[in-house]
Amino acid sequence: MVEHAEIRMVHRGGSKINFREPVITNDSRFLLCAAGESVNVYSTSTEEYVHDLQGHTDLVTGVVLNPSNHLQVYSCSADGTVRLWDFTDAILIKVLLQQHSLPKSVLITGTNKPHKDSLHDSIFDISGMKKGAKNAFTCVSCHPKEDCIATGHEDGKIRMWRNFNQKKEYTYSTLHWHHGAVNTLCFTPEGTNLLSGGIESVLVHWHYTQENQKDFLPRLGAAITHIAVSPDGSLFSTSHSDNKITIIQSCVKVSAVIQGLVKGDGVWTNLIIDPRSKALVLNGKPGHLQFYSLHRDKQLYNLEIVQQEYIHEEGLDQFEVVNAAFDARGNWLATVEERRKKGAELEITLKLWAYDELTQSFVLNTTVTAPHEDQITAMFFSPSPETTMLVTTSLDGHFKAWLLADHSDANAEGFWACDFVGGYHLLKPGCCSFSADGSLLSVGFQEVVTVWSPASWELLTTLSQPPGAIRDLCFGRLSCSKYLLGASTKNQLCCWNLLTCSLEWSTPMDVSLLQADPLSENMAAFCSQSGSSDLFVFKPSEPRPLYSQKALCTGKVQHAVFAPRDQMLESCEERTQWLNRSQLYFFTQHMLMVDDSVAVTPFYLLLGKHRGQQLEKQEALTNPMLLHTPAHVLPSASFLCAMFVRSLLISSSSASLGSGCATQGHSETCPEANPVFSWLCA
Repeated sequence: MVEHAEIRMVHRGGSKINFREPVITNDSRFLLCAAGESVNVYSTSTEEYVHDLQGHTDLVTGVVLNPSNHLQVYSCSADGTVRLWDFTDAILIKVLLQQHSLPKSVLITGTNKPHKDSLHDSIFDISGMKKGAKNAFTCVSCHPKEDCIATGHEDGKIRMWRNFNQKKEYTYSTLHWHHGAVNTLCFTPEGTNLLSGGIESVLVHWHYTQENQKDFLPRLGAAITHIAVSPDGSLFSTSHSDNKITIIQSCVKVSAVIQGLVKGDGVWTNLIIDPRSKALVLNGKPGHLQFYSLHRDKQLYNLEIVQQEYIHEEGLDQFEVVNAAFDARGNWLATVEERRKKGAELEITLKLWAYDELTQSFVLNTTVTAPHEDQITAMFFSPSPETTMLVTTSLDGHFKAWLLADHSDANAEGFWACDFVGGYHLLKPGCCSFSADGSLLSVGFQEVVTVWSPASWELLTTLSQPPGAIRDLCFGRLSCSKYLLGASTKNQLCCWNLLTCSLEWSTPMDVSLLQADPLSENMAAFCSQSGSSDLFVFKPSEPRPLYSQKALCTGKVQHAVFAPRDQMLESCEERTQWLNRSQLYFFTQHMLMVDDSVAVTPFYLLLGKHRGQQLEKQEALTNPMLLHTPAHVLPSASFLCAMFVRSLLISSSSASLGSGCATQGHSETCPEANPVFSWLCA
C-alpha cells in the first residue's frame, strides 16, 4: 500500500550566486554565498559544490561569519528570519524571528560601519560637494584599524575620507583609475591595501600608504560586482556580473572559478538537453552556449559560437545566438546567429558543429552564410537513424532540408548542403516538428498545417483547424504516435488523428508552450493567464489529464524541457507516473524550476522524513524521528513492527470513501472539478 504521491515544484538551481558579497571561512577552506533561498558552500581549493544550507523560505539577503565561533555562519532572508548554522555539517542551530531583537554583531560584523552619529553628520556635508557632478556614491568600505572611509563613485573615482571621529574637520584624497562607476571596495584585514572593481573586469590593488602605487589583475571575464577577503588575507574573491565567483591567491593569480548559470539578456535558444552529457544547453555569455549540469548545479563548459570579440558597449549591433538543436545521438549541433543593423538587412549565419571525441567538445564543420532571406523561426534534426538531416523554417516563406553529404575522401569528414526547398502558397512557416521515427515532417504555415514525407518530399496532406495561426506543433510518442498536436494564436489546442487525417479533438486553451516527453506518451502544456502560469500534463489519447496545477508560478513560463532521469522511478500512482522516466524543468524570469515527485510510503512516514511539516508542528509531534534518535532509547523492534503493519491496513470507511473519484482530495487533477479540461470528460 502506497499513499498518494506528492508532486512538488522545487527550485533546482540557476540562482544568482553574485547577488550578495560572499564570505570566506577563517581557515580559507570554504566559500559561502547566498543562492536564492539557500546558502551554497563551495570548496576554495577544488571549486566544487559541497552542500547548501536550506531552511529559508524566501530570498537570502546576507551571509556573515559568527565572530564568536569560526564554524558557524549567520544568514538573513526576506522571510523575516536570521538563522545560525553549523556550515561544515549543514545543521541549523537557531532561528531568530524578525520581531526579536538581534545581536548587534550580526548586523555589524563584516560591514565595518563607522559610528552612526559621525557618519550621519559627515555624509550630510559630503553630499553637498560639487552639485550636479557624477559623484553619486556607489559603494563604501571602512578601514579596519584607522579613522578612514573609502567611497566609490559613479564617475570612477575613489575618495579616501579621514578624521571622521576627530573634532577637527575631515579631509579626503582622490584615487582614479576606473573609467566607469566603481562597483565595489574592500580593505584587506590589516588595512594595508584597498581592492576595487568595476566594469573593466580588472581587480585593482591600491597600496594604502602609497596611494599612487597600484597593481592589477586583469582579464577576469566580466564586470566585478563584489570583493571579499579571507580573515587571514590569503584569499580574495571577486563576484562577477556573469554569475561567477573567482577565487584569487593574494591578488597574484586565479586559483579557482565557481561558475553559476549565466543569465544574459535573454534565452533565445530555448532549453535543450545534450544527449551525451545530459547537460542543459542554453544561451550563456554573449556569443556562447553554456552546458550546465542540472544535477550538480554547475556550468560544465562554454562553447564559443559567434567566434568574434564581444565589445561591451551599449548601442552596438552584435551577433547573438538565437537558435540551437542537437541530433538524437549528440553527434551534431546546429546553431543560428543573427545580427540586425539599423537600416540594413538581417544577417543570418547557420553553423553545423561535429562532436570531437578527442577534445570532448564540438568543432565547427560547416558555415552557411544567409541560409534564408529572413529570420529562421524553427530548426530540428530528423530523429531517423537512416539519415542525418536538419530542417529549418523561415519567415521568407520557405523551409529547407539540409543533408550531410558524403565526402569523396574516406578519411575526411563530410559537409552539409541544402537538399530541398519547400513552401506552401507563399505563406510563412512558423514552426515544424518531426514524428518520432522521422518518417513525417509537419510544418505550420500560418493557419495551415502541412504534412510531408522527408523520403520523397511529397506533400501528403493538409490539416484543417479553427481560426488562428499555428505557433507550436508536436507529434505524439510511442502508443500516441498517430496524433499531432498544435497550439494556435486564437487560444485553441488541437489534436489531429493522422490515420484519418481529421481533427480528433480541440479545446479553448491559451497554450503558451507545448512540450513532449521523448521517453513517454506524455505532453505538458503551459497556459498563461492572470499573471501566472498553469500546467497541464496529458496523453493525446486519454480522456482526462494526468496532472494539472493552477498558478504553478507567477509570471509566464518562458521555456521548458523534459530531462531524462539518471534512474527510473517505480511509482504506481497514476498522477505521478508521468515523472517516472523524466523530470520537467521550466524556466521563469527569476529561476530554473523542476516538477518532481516523492512517493510517500509507510516507511517514509514512519521514519519521519516530512521534516518541513514537523518543523511547523514541532510541539504537537507524537511520532519520534527515528533516524535522529539514539538506538538505546528507541522502542522495541516488535513495537515498531506492529506500528508498521497497522499503517498498511485500510479501514472499511476509508475503502468506501475511496470508491469514488480516484483523485479525491486532489481536485486539481479531477476532470469533473477542472473546467479547463472539461472537454476531456466527454
